Parts: sequence; C-alpha cells; structure tokens
Amino acid sequence: MKVIFNGLGSIGRRHLTNLSELCRELDLPLEIHALRSTDKPLIEDVGTMIDKEVYDLAVLDSQYDIAFITNPTGQHYKAIMNLLGRCKHMFIEKPLFDSTNYSIEDMPWRAGGIYYVAAPLRYTGVVQALEQIVKEESIYNIRVICSSYLPDWREGVDYRTVYSAKNNEGGGVRTDLIHEWDYITHLFGFPEQVYSLSGTFSELEIDSEDIAVYIAAYKDKLIEVHLDYFGRVPQRKIELYTRDGLITGDFLTNRIHYSDNRGTIDLSTSSTSMYVAEMRHFLELILNSPGQPSAEHTVPKPLAYVHHAYEVLKLSTGRQQG
Repeated sequence: MKVIFNGLGSIGRRHLTNLSELCRELDLPLEIHALRSTDKPLIEDVGTMIDKEVYDLAVLDSQYDIAFITNPTGQHYKAIMNLLGRCKHMFIEKPLFDSTNYSIEDMPWRAGGIYYVAAPLRYTGVVQALEQIVKEESIYNIRVICSSYLPDWREGVDYRTVYSAKNNEGGGVRTDLIHEWDYITHLFGFPEQVYSLSGTFSELEIDSEDIAVYIAAYKDKLIEVHLDYFGRVPQRKIELYTRDGLITGDFLTNRIHYSDNRGTIDLSTSSTSMYVAEMRHFLELILNSPGQPSAEHTVPKPLAYVHHAYEVLKLSTGRQQG
C-alpha cells in the first residue's frame, strides 16, 4: 500500500503512527511518502516511518492508494485538489474546508473512491453508548459544551503561532471544534433551525473567534451548544434532559452518569483510543471496497462522508440558519 501524507504536524504524526502500527498488525505492506513545504528535519521517530520526502508536486509519484490531508485547515481545499487525481482513496482531517465557499460537486472525485472525513468522537465509548440511549429515552433538551484553554493544547508550542489562533488559516472555534456538531448530527440528525452568535472576547492573543454559542431546534427538542478556547477548567460533555431525569456523557472521564438509580457507567476500560479505532475503520472501508476479494461489508454511498462533513461545516459556520 502506497500512501502520501500532506501535513506532518501533531495531527498528521498521530495518524501516521496509528496507520503504521495497524498495517503491521494486519500484515499490510506500507510505503509512505511525505509532501513537505520545508526541509526542516522530521522528528526522529517520524522520519524512520517515511520512505520518501517530496518538496514539489511535479515530482510526486503518479499514483497512491491513499492520500492523507492533515495540513492546516485553510490549505485543505488546495491540497485535496492537488492530490485527487493521484490517489484512489483519501483521509481528510476535520474540518473538510475552512469555509463553504467551495463546491464539492465540481471536484474531480474518483468513482469508487473512499473519501473519509475525520470524526473520532464517534469512536468513543460515550458516543457509542449514546447511540443506544437516544433510542430508548424521551429527550426534551440537550446541552453540549467543549471548553478548554488554547495555550494548554500543545505543550511547548506558542499558541499564537498555530492555525487555531489565525482566522486566515481556518482557525476559530466554529471550525476547530466542529467535532461537537459532527457527533450531534450523527446521533440526532440535522436540526430544522439553528441560531448562533460568536466572537473574540477573551484576552488571548488571537484573531480567530474564541467562543460560539448555538441553539438548534428539532421537532421534539432543543439543543444548546457552547464552544470556547478560554475555559481554564476543561469540559467536554453532553447533558440529556429526559422524562426520567438527567443523563450526562463526559468525554474527559469517559463515563455516562444517570441522575436516577442507574448510577454511573465507566467506559474507560477499553484500551483502544478513538483515533486507533477510527483508523481501523478507515482501513476496513478500503479493504472492503468494490473490487477487493475480501469485500464482506456494505460500503458507504459515494461521498457520503464528504457530504455529511460539508453540511456540518455549513451548520457550524452559521451558513445554515433559521
């Protein structure tokens, strides 16, 4: 399997490591190329996994099995367009683009290709437990929060230099914290109406938005969403207000807590990270795609992940309104 990585920051390195380990486990031969914009030496453990470094599109190999788009959000569209004609399948880090100014219908997607957009929270114990819970409970209202302090995200890195801090590179909570809207729409579908406000109000030295709040209306419920970069007490949770009480899903402790006598369910016993589980799922999609002799599972409709990611981006950035 020949793979090209476009972007080897912290996110790209994580995907690279998980891909390499899973391919060894599955006994899949792997050749990895890196399309780079700088000749700065790679971190040693990363460099040992790279078979070839390329600095010019003109000298890229003509065909790859998979392209990983893991560069800053503001560069996604260009990177995708550069590599669509050179790969059979693609893994795109969230969000799909930095805005909805691009038309996915006009892009040269390859028939039969798997175009996956990252959604790791779907592979957490919390979301997987909620998939069953939401089928059984009468839910009136939902509150979702993702709050953390941006300077603490990357140890030893000046937060002012990362894309999250820069509006022109696709930073800001509306796009950077889009995973909350992905798992919400995964669990409940898309709302009928969405109202939102956002801005930059803290003393962080950034020009991207540091807070966004939303109210989404469904036929049978309301959902409130809070996203911020300035929370000194990290929180990532979902609260379901139901007929029988409050159900809380806490992503940081990996627990589901019921306010009634059902108590707390600890989901932290699994040793598999959500990123490893997601990479395994992506590889299974490719190995089971049409034309593969081992195909046993249903393959998603063409561009299903891309279309969903694009609709989530519209919702999160405020393009889908009531």
